[in-house]
Amino acid sequence: MTKIFLADIEATQQLGITLGETLTAGSVILLEGDLGAGKTTLVQGIGKGLGIIDSIVSPTFTLINEYPEGRIPLYHLDLYRLEPQEVTGLNLESYWEGIEVIPGIVAIEWAERMPYLPDSYLKVCLNYGENGSRQAEIMTVNC
Repeated sequence: MTKIFLADIEATQQLGITLGETLTAGSVILLEGDLGAGKTTLVQGIGKGLGIIDSIVSPTFTLINEYPEGRIPLYHLDLYRLEPQEVTGLNLESYWEGIEVIPGIVAIEWAERMPYLPDSYLKVCLNYGENGSRQAEIMTVNC
């Protein structure tokens, strides 16, 4: 596990930009953290790193926002309002397996609500620090 100190919102976005510039199609990022911890900010940075110009907003009510115009597509999911049994019916694996969608980066907020996980993923836990700072704990899982 890697721990990264994020001094401010710009540092959180810069981490996202770096991820967007380096991750490949088929990458899944599972995001966890309290409300306001920076999950959407990180995804906005990923979008910038992919060259996406559209505004990236949290899909809390739409569940899934698709941004196909970057270097590779970005699929941004938010499971905040769902129970695990509701998540099952979404067939999320179609996004990371590239079934019926162009393979891209899949970023899932509130991933702890998922009753199943992909075979490999990047888990990012964002936690509050002092004076508006955050800490990101990043772990790679390959089954």
